[in-house]
Amino acid sequence: MRTDARRHHDPQVRGFASDNYAGAHPEVLAAIALANGGHQVAYGEDDYTGHLQRVMHSHFGPTAEAFPVFNGTGANVVALQALTDRWGAVICADSAHINVDEGGAPERVGGLKLLTVPTPDGKLTPELIDQQAYGWDDEHRAMPQVVSITQNTELGTVYTPDEIRAICDHAHERGMKVHLDGARIANAAASLDVPMRTFTNTVGVDVLSFGGTKNGALFGEAVVVLNPDAVRAMKHLRKLSMQLASKMRFVSVQLEALLAKDLWLRNARHANAMAQRLAEGVRAVDGVEILHPVQANAVFARLPHAVSERLQKRFRFYFWDETAGDVRWMCSFDTREDDVDAFLQALKEEMAR
Repeated sequence: MRTDARRHHDPQVRGFASDNYAGAHPEVLAAIALANGGHQVAYGEDDYTGHLQRVMHSHFGPTAEAFPVFNGTGANVVALQALTDRWGAVICADSAHINVDEGGAPERVGGLKLLTVPTPDGKLTPELIDQQAYGWDDEHRAMPQVVSITQNTELGTVYTPDEIRAICDHAHERGMKVHLDGARIANAAASLDVPMRTFTNTVGVDVLSFGGTKNGALFGEAVVVLNPDAVRAMKHLRKLSMQLASKMRFVSVQLEALLAKDLWLRNARHANAMAQRLAEGVRAVDGVEILHPVQANAVFARLPHAVSERLQKRFRFYFWDETAGDVRWMCSFDTREDDVDAFLQALKEEMAR
């Protein structure tokens, strides 16, 4: 078969800017090819989406139902709409992706209010939730109806199952539901060395945004309903939010490729291990401070601004707080030990200048 496409990048180049920079895992690409050919019913009535439900049951129990979507923001917006009334609000950490990195989509598209809480490590607690959990009968205030947490957090920290159970119990006692943004849920499970159900449906999470793209998928995530009684009109909200894929089999088969066996865990363990290797090397460099516990695939550090600017010309990464000199270095399923070692050598050279 002839193609006029050609490669426009150097596949040997890797950076530490985002796990979204990584390509798709070869096993995922092979699964997409396997799902190609012939006709399958559109809009989720295909065999691959049907089989995905059974795969999700093996991870999250028999009541779990997956609704594949295009991306993580879409998953969060659809999930939060399904959990809230028109007058509802969502309590989240001020560092939450839904608050910082989704262009206002939960509020502008989802039509809900975010009630944010400052946290030192990206993690909510029952006590922090109570800073915003009030005023249910006050018509002048958006009604707190959902607590949204991220696992692992945007700061690379990981909730223990007991911590999430405490949040779920606290929220449910106050009549609220719990949403978990699992863009990097595989990294959290790998870090804790427990099944994903251990800190989701087993401890009371109602709805999960399941992430695939950051862990080797080409594109596609899923809203996983863990508590059917907590949501309404999921199918309608997914379509209304422009997240219904016509050729859904190509989203579903990617998630199946990750989850049917252990690819999701292999990828996450490798990314986490590369972050640990990076952190160990960074700790040996005078003048560089690691800011948060390295529990998943992210390393947050503080170093001189000028050093970061020079280093960015050699490796891609982002400032987290440019004023303070804070940066974020992300590792991916395809990060190599040689990549980490080359970055550490460059960091030492720039710090010595």
